[in-house]
Amino acid sequence: MISILPEAVSTAQLHGYLLGAVGPRPIAFASTVDEKGNPNLSPFSFFNVFSANPPILIFSPARRVRDNTTKHTLQNVLLTMEVVINIVNYDMVQQMSLSSTEYGKEVNEFEKSGLTMLPSDIVKPFRIAESPVQFECKVTKVEALGREGGAGNLIFAEVVKVHVDPDVLDENGVIDQHKIDQVARMGGNWYSRANAGMFEVPKPLSSLGIGVDALPEHIRLSKILTGNDLGMLGNIEEIPDTNSVQEFVENNMEIRSLLSGGERKSLELKAQEFLQQKDVLSAWKVLLAQ
Repeated sequence: MISILPEAVSTAQLHGYLLGAVGPRPIAFASTVDEKGNPNLSPFSFFNVFSANPPILIFSPARRVRDNTTKHTLQNVLLTMEVVINIVNYDMVQQMSLSSTEYGKEVNEFEKSGLTMLPSDIVKPFRIAESPVQFECKVTKVEALGREGGAGNLIFAEVVKVHVDPDVLDENGVIDQHKIDQVARMGGNWYSRANAGMFEVPKPLSSLGIGVDALPEHIRLSKILTGNDLGMLGNIEEIPDTNSVQEFVENNMEIRSLLSGGERKSLELKAQEFLQQKDVLSAWKVLLAQ
C-alpha cells in the first residue's frame, strides 16, 4: 500500500485520489437564479440524499483549487436560498458536461447546453424539462468546510416538491432503475451508466465552447441529432471554415455521394457516426457540407 498524509501532497493531487477512489458519485444538476432572476445551471458530484423526513439533499460546490474563487451556484444560493436539483440520465450527459464550462455570470447555461427551462411551482429557479426527476428545494443551511481552494460548501436543500417523468415508472408507480438510466461521476473523464457500465466524456474546453445556442439552425433543430450529439457539437471553440469543409468533402468520396443524393437525413446520420467515434470535427464538416 502507498500511505499518504493529506498535508504531504498538493490539494490537486489529493483531489484526484479522492475522486478516483470515491465513486460512482451521483450528480446534482443544480439550477439557481441570482437576485435579479438570471438563471444558472451547473453539475456537482459531491451530492447525495441524507434524510427522508424531512427530505434533505446535500450537495457541495467546492472553492476552485487554482484560484480559491467560488462558483455562481454557491453565490446564488446564498442570495436566494433556493435551488432545483435535477437528476441526470444518459440522454443528457453531453449537455450536462457542456454546462460545466466556466461561462461568465451573465451567460445562461440552459441556452448554451440546449436544455429547456421549465418554470418551478414553488421556488424561483427553473427546472430542466429533460431531466427524469426534478426536486424543488428550499435551502435550510450552507456550511463552509474551509476557506482555502478545494474547500467544500455543504448546501442543505429541503425538498418542497418532486416532479417525476411517468416514463421512468414501472407498473406499480415505482421508479424503474433501468428506465431512469442514471449516470454518475468517477475519476478523471470517466462516468458510470447505472444500467450499462463505464464510459468516457472528455472535459469541456478550457476555452469556452460555442454552445448549443450558437449552432446553425438546421443543425440545432435536427430531428436526427440527439441532445448528446448537440452537446458534443457545442463543445468546440469555433466552427470549421468553408475551406476546411470543402477540402474534407473533396477528399471523401462517401460524403460526395451523400451530397449528390440530396438528402440531409443521410448526412446527419453520417455525422452521428462520427460523433459516436468522438470525431467531432469530422461531424461538423459533414453537417456543413453543401
